[in-house]
Formats: sequence, structure tokens, C-alpha cells
Amino acid sequence: MADGLRYVWSYGPMLNEAAAATADILCLINGAAHSGGADSKRQLVADALVAAGATVQVEQPGNCDELVRRAREAAQNRAKLVIAGGGDGTISAAANALAGTDTALAVLPLGTLNHFAKDLGIPLEIEKAVVNAFEGEIRTVDVAEVNGRIFINNSSIGLYPRMVRKREALQRSGWSKWLALARAAVAVFPAARGFWIRLNAGSRTLSGKTDFLFVGNNPYELTIPQVGARTVLDSGTLWAWQLPHTGRFAVMLLALRALFRLEKPKAPIVLTGREFRVEMRKATVDVAVDGEVVSMTPPLQYRSRPRALRVMVPKTAS
Repeated sequence: MADGLRYVWSYGPMLNEAAAATADILCLINGAAHSGGADSKRQLVADALVAAGATVQVEQPGNCDELVRRAREAAQNRAKLVIAGGGDGTISAAANALAGTDTALAVLPLGTLNHFAKDLGIPLEIEKAVVNAFEGEIRTVDVAEVNGRIFINNSSIGLYPRMVRKREALQRSGWSKWLALARAAVAVFPAARGFWIRLNAGSRTLSGKTDFLFVGNNPYELTIPQVGARTVLDSGTLWAWQLPHTGRFAVMLLALRALFRLEKPKAPIVLTGREFRVEMRKATVDVAVDGEVVSMTPPLQYRSRPRALRVMVPKTAS
């Protein structure tokens, strides 16, 4: 059995690893979380699979790399369906393996925010999400990529990646996630100094100092009360939201307004296109990709991959 991988549940005859690799349906549950809440959710998945009468191999990869490996193997062996259980980072990892293949992805939303599931109308209740995995219909949606790394929701540079790095450091020191996030925001926002970028979007080019650049896979809503949601996931369009540098206190005020949804965010520049090129005066830059921060070498090449991912969604009313 591969390192970092253990079989948690099996419905139907128990499969060895070779047999599991060729199964028509594979369920991968995020094994990185060890909280009681995560254990409870995983048990809910097990109970829901039993209730649905499913015959499926369920595995708990020890990390995202292992999850990607198993999902990619399933696609290479022409599996019909990979069910991924976890937060947006877990679903993004599975999408990295399945985009461009015939294997469909079913989402079990076990995270805190579950943006992708919400935007697709996938039920947040585990039992209903399991039913959707087997009784829903396949819809093809876009993915996007930056320097070859696929994302399903969004990518950003500037304030947010710095805040995530700070939060992760605090968590390693024993802080809880949400307290670490609050402390990171207090540390990062007042220190915003801006950085230079040149953003090429087809016929338009913008250059100057910015505090934050957000690139969405399809357009994001900016109106109350739908701020941050997407109503379309198959337009083949990237959506860029650039915040020009206007001073530290202006950044903090804008962040508070957006956080509490007091009003539509002001001052940003919004661009759309199929491809973006972001040039910077840096040798490397931290880039947030569906919540995970990775180091990349500029220029950053963003592109949309229209309808590259097959996803199980609730059936539309006839």
C-alpha cells in the first residue's frame, strides 16, 4: 500500500490497491484534517453512502499530492466518477487531476466556505450531496490556470497571499485558524505598501502600483447581497479585479467594507478576457491558488480552459 494512503471504508467486496485503481467510482476524503468535526463529517459520508446503497471504494489520502495522484490514476484507468470530499482546496486538487478527462467529479462539501459547491448549487448537506453524486447530471464547467496550475475559484497576488502566509505561521505556533487569520489581517493590512505590475488583457494594458490583484474563473458578483458569488461557470472568461494602491488606511477601510458587506467595493479596476499576462519587478511572487499559496516566477500567465471539467450537479427541473 502506498505511503500516506489508507483505506477507510469499503462497500461491496474489499478491494486491494490494484483493483481499486481500476474501479469505476472512487471516493477520496481529505485526510489532512484531524479535528473531531472532520471525523464527524467523514462518518456522515460513510453513513450517507450506506444509505444510498453505493458500492464504492473510499480512500483517505494523507495529503493533497496523494489525492491528486489517486484521482489522476482513476482518470487514466477510465473511471466514470471521482467523488472528492473536503474544502475548496481539496476539490481544486481533484480538479487538477480530472480537468480535460472524461472522468466526472462529484463534490462532497466538507470545508468551511465551500464556494465551488455553492456556486454550482450542490447541496451542502452531506446526505444530499452524496445523492447528487449518484443521481445528479453532468455539467461541463470552466477551469482556469496560472503558469500551468489549475484553479476552480480564483487566484490572487498581494495582500491575501501575504495574509495566508502569516496565518499559517501563527497556526504552526499553536494559534487557532480564525484567531490566526484575524491577527494576520491586523499585521498585513496596515503594512500595505503596494507593488508594481503590468497587466495585459488583450487590447488593454494597465500598469502601476497595486495592493491586490484578484483573478476569478468567470465573473464574480459585486452587488449586495451576492458579493463574491458567481452565477455563471461556463463563460470561458477570466475576471480580474485590481485594487490600485491608494495608501494603507484606504486599504483597511475597503477591506472592512467588503468584509461586512456595507456597500459595493469602491475603486477597483475590473477587466475580463480569455488570457491575462501579469508582469512584475520581482524574481518570485507568492500566488494564492484556491486558497493555497505557492511561489511562482513572473510573468504570470493566466488563461481560461472553457468547459474542461465534468461535474455532477443537481438535475434541472423538467
